[in-house]
Amino acid sequence: MTGLRPALLALSLLMLPGSVAAQPPPSRQENRRAELDTLFESLRTAPDEASAVMIEARIRTLWIESASPAAVLLLRRGARNLAARTHGEALEDYDAAIILSPDSAEAWHQRAQAYAAMGDATAAARDLQEALRLEPRHFGALLTLSMLQEERGDARAALRSMEAALALHPKLHGGAERVRELRRKAEGDAT
Repeated sequence: MTGLRPALLALSLLMLPGSVAAQPPPSRQENRRAELDTLFESLRTAPDEASAVMIEARIRTLWIESASPAAVLLLRRGARNLAARTHGEALEDYDAAIILSPDSAEAWHQRAQAYAAMGDATAAARDLQEALRLEPRHFGALLTLSMLQEERGDARAALRSMEAALALHPKLHGGAERVRELRRKAEGDAT
């Protein structure tokens, strides 16, 4: 019975809160998801646009950083190429980023923007669908989708997408004005 007592003591120590064997530490992905959850709640209740802009910037940073380091470099290079209107090069960068990090919603969103800039609305819509599957709260993808729908002449769908973006990010820059404009178009008051 003397050998049982040390074993019971060791077992009881393992059961104590905060003991080494209690729970493994959260992964980087779990930490990122928890931070995003907190940030989205803060974004919905942000007191002013300046606060919302800071929260939005952190969310976008987390979206980008969810990709592998090499994919992050490709996303940044793709963004520079897109800004420089070298759309083909941007598309190549985004293709490579998606190969390296297929679970990065931001990579899919940025490639959708390149496709849209090249006039391929079908490919852009397909990439936006994937971005929203991976991150349903991706207000940037919803905004891009709204713009594509408006270009296609579907003001009602564009309005729905924009309203969904504003539900996630109520202080989205220019969002309220865009909703008013789309509502007029959807109701037939604008040309």
